[in-house]
Amino acid sequence: MSEKWIDETLYNTWKQSFRVDKELARKKSEFQDIQIIENEFYGRVLLLDGATQITEKDEFVYQEMLAHVPLLTHGNAKNVLIIGAGDGGVLRRVLQHPEVEKATMVEIDGDVVALSKEFLPKISAGCWDNHRAEVIIGDGIQYVADAKDESFDVIIVDSTDPIGVGEVLFTDAFYRDCARILTPQGLIVNQCGVPFMQADELRETSLRRAQFFDYVSAYVVAVPTYIGGFMTLGIAGKGDNHTKQRVSVIEERAQKANILGHTRYWSPEVHTASFCLPPYIQEQLP
Repeated sequence: MSEKWIDETLYNTWKQSFRVDKELARKKSEFQDIQIIENEFYGRVLLLDGATQITEKDEFVYQEMLAHVPLLTHGNAKNVLIIGAGDGGVLRRVLQHPEVEKATMVEIDGDVVALSKEFLPKISAGCWDNHRAEVIIGDGIQYVADAKDESFDVIIVDSTDPIGVGEVLFTDAFYRDCARILTPQGLIVNQCGVPFMQADELRETSLRRAQFFDYVSAYVVAVPTYIGGFMTLGIAGKGDNHTKQRVSVIEERAQKANILGHTRYWSPEVHTASFCLPPYIQEQLP
């Protein structure tokens, strides 16, 4: 049994560790330190700058909630923009929705995509070759700034925390452009950290988005390897607020999209319940 362990470096007051049964890849890209390891329990694990991004064991939890909740909340998303998500898991789930005509994914670090294709194929499950997918290696900030008005129905931002390469995805300018390129009933979702440990991330992101969107909210997901309790996914949109829909509505949409019975975390009941926030999280919203 291996005696080598790797410590996650996201927090300076506590940590989690993975036993490294095998290091599969390690590369210092133009933007960040990329590491993929093998762990007996979690399978293959992707870390960026020492912070856990995804594991084969629990990726379905985060990916399903990040993709299915906004698409089924919207109800008729034809054009979807994904920023980040270089492992391909979000793109895979978005493409499970037949009403999506095109999914555009913009990932700044081509090395993340290349290494994920080679070492994490179970997560992407062949989504890269789908004819409805366009994968762009480039700057998501610039892409959003250059995009045409009202060109996307849903924007999904799967970024690292607001440090390093992910910091620019949490600015006023970025959210202003996102609002501009969304259709009149469009919405945006992005990870807002674990509020028990990172309350300022949800609070500050929500305040920024409230300047440009008609409603701002959040929903929760329990990802085992995102330590510290619930993770929040912030959601904001234009037009009517559809975040408090009945289970029957979500179930009908999921049935139409052929999602029912094909998920391991998401369900219509979990979807609607995820918007019921504990007070310690609710108080971080505007």
